Amino acid sequence: MKILLLMAAIPLAACSTVPTVAPQPQVVIKEVVVPGPPSPCVPKNIGGPPVYQDSDTALRAAKDAAERYRLMAAARPLRMARLNELEPVVASCPKEK
Repeated sequence: MKILLLMAAIPLAACSTVPTVAPQPQVVIKEVVVPGPPSPCVPKNIGGPPVYQDSDTALRAAKDAAERYRLMAAARPLRMARLNELEPVVASCPKEK
């Protein structure tokens, strides 16, 4: 009886071992765009800040409040001109996320 079961099991076992064809590997090429280094948003020709008349030492050396006010009033047009020069540069810089 055992031999009969063994004889029936061998053909059944052979059915489950049918060789399958392995899939061929596929090569996929993808293009990756890497951004270059960021360009500086402040131009080289912007120049340094002007020398303002109302520096700390000048304000401390002023003899009275009227002199301090005159120094601050003299520096205001320079500051406004500098601000008008820098505002478009800052606006053109890319915003960080």
